[in-house]
Amino acid sequence: MKQIFYQALKRVRPSMASYDKALLWCTLLLLAFGLVMVYSASIAQAEVDKDTGFRSTYYLTRHVIFLVVGLVGGFIAFNISTKTWQQYAPALFILGVLLLAVVLVPGIGREVNGSRRWLSLVVINLQPSEIMKFVVPLYAADYTVRKAAFMGGKLVESITRGLLPMLVVMLVVGSLLLLEPDFGAFAVITAITMGLLFLGGFNWRLFAGLIIALAAGFVGLVVSSPYRMQRVLGFLDPWKDPFGKGYQLSHSLIAFGRGEWTGVGLGASVEKLSYLPEAHTDFLMAIIAEELGFIGVASVVLMFAFLVLRAFLIGVQAAKLDRAYQALVAQGIGIWFAVQSVINIGVNMGLMPTKGLTLPLLSFGGSGIVANLLALGVLLRVDFENRQLIRGVRRE
Repeated sequence: MKQIFYQALKRVRPSMASYDKALLWCTLLLLAFGLVMVYSASIAQAEVDKDTGFRSTYYLTRHVIFLVVGLVGGFIAFNISTKTWQQYAPALFILGVLLLAVVLVPGIGREVNGSRRWLSLVVINLQPSEIMKFVVPLYAADYTVRKAAFMGGKLVESITRGLLPMLVVMLVVGSLLLLEPDFGAFAVITAITMGLLFLGGFNWRLFAGLIIALAAGFVGLVVSSPYRMQRVLGFLDPWKDPFGKGYQLSHSLIAFGRGEWTGVGLGASVEKLSYLPEAHTDFLMAIIAEELGFIGVASVVLMFAFLVLRAFLIGVQAAKLDRAYQALVAQGIGIWFAVQSVINIGVNMGLMPTKGLTLPLLSFGGSGIVANLLALGVLLRVDFENRQLIRGVRRE
């Protein structure tokens, strides 16, 4: 009798086993590590900048606020069913496109370092491209599920009813992002969309041709823009102009070189002393490499690898339960974190051209942190619903 009562109680109030503890703790560990490293990387700049009031804890305080907002947002996202997310995905996508358009309006969008990417909300600045990264997996997954019948069918149907509508939409989004300009966000969003089309069963021959066309398009974008061409040339040989085009990358490489195996010690970085620009945002990994060495970099890479692996495994489990939308959403989030972290780390190590992309969950940046945590809240929700279905509890 006691056993029957215990089993009934478990169905009514699921235990913590209903949640992916490993994924949750990996996320919290990355956030805590990022908090420490953002403070370490920003303290020197904050102390000498009049805009921060010469307060050493300026960036730390703001980062803590962003983390709190992001965690609350992630908790709310977790408590919204995936069916609701699917229902409102098109509306959220339209809202994201409108924000991308509004940011380009003079007097509304805020321009920093030649890029118009932010909307000023008095207290904070909102970056629509980061919100768009969160919305795209939700919308692309819904689109792929709705168009599943045409994805792997006849070539003409695959193009006209499967590919063409999404291509038009992504051209609009891509054009808005390139006008900011935000080539990095465009690359990430394109990767998410293409990845979900492929996973959704899109005609592989057409997909291969599309990849070739996209590669040619990216090359064309680089060649047609002197700004992007300079970025590429600086990436190929940063030491040719170490005080100009290659300044940021050369100092990032110096940071990696100084770190060696175990680093120079937490807080002992030299490059963060106004040598390496954007040390607490785009180039946080360089400071991690300098202060904590190969061990620190490898630890971060392994944590991201685990997070991405869990996202794909959650997606696979959802697919086995015939939950196509949820499977694609989970895998789309995995693609997002994988692509953005690889690009950021690759840029820091001189393996890719310099891009304005932060390291997910670690780098300073309010919109990015909030978007990351919203996505992980949805990912945990997908896993939660999977576990509920396996237990025979339908609570979507």
